[in-house]
Amino acid sequence: MAMKTTYLVQTFVLKRKRLVPGDRQASPTSSGAMKRAEAMAARMPGTAALQIVADDETGELESATILGQYGEVPDDFAESLQAA
Repeated sequence: MAMKTTYLVQTFVLKRKRLVPGDRQASPTSSGAMKRAEAMAARMPGTAALQIVADDETGELESATILGQYGEVPDDFAESLQAA
């Protein structure tokens, strides 16, 4: 059981006056994900840099951690990660 860590930038867009998840982009490092999320927040309503740890073989999620949030992020975003 090999665990793999992935760093993602999750964008948020406004649809019908609600914040919803937009595109996701992978980043090679945690600092790279945070810098990219911060830069993208200038063009988007909000972004979040995430660290995802999952089993490389089964894809089963071990943990999801928010490294940084920029701009507007849905209030329930942190809870939705724990439920995944």
